[in-house]
Amino acid sequence: RMSEAGWQDDNRFACSLARTRAAAGYGPLWIRSELTAHGLAGAAVEQAFASLAESGDDDWTARARDLVHRRHGPPGQLSLALQRKASDLLLRRGFSGETVRAAIRSLPGD
Repeated sequence: RMSEAGWQDDNRFACSLARTRAAAGYGPLWIRSELTAHGLAGAAVEQAFASLAESGDDDWTARARDLVHRRHGPPGQLSLALQRKASDLLLRRGFSGETVRAAIRSLPGD
């Protein structure tokens, strides 16, 4: 097996994938689901989230706010339709409802 030969390390893979997905604008629900879909053990998944926390990359509200800013430009006056569109995007990307509300509420114009 590749892992026995030292060519594959599940913890390193999980941490790397989690970091990559978080940087790309995916939330914790999406990341956890993807890691599980790769057949990684619970310990590797938890290690990946611990690694994100350790590096300060687990501020999900800030990441959600960032994604809305990147997708919709500088947040000015957000219409109700734009708020709904941003909320849908964040939910699809794996952010919790609480995080979505906090991110949308914290945008200027609310």
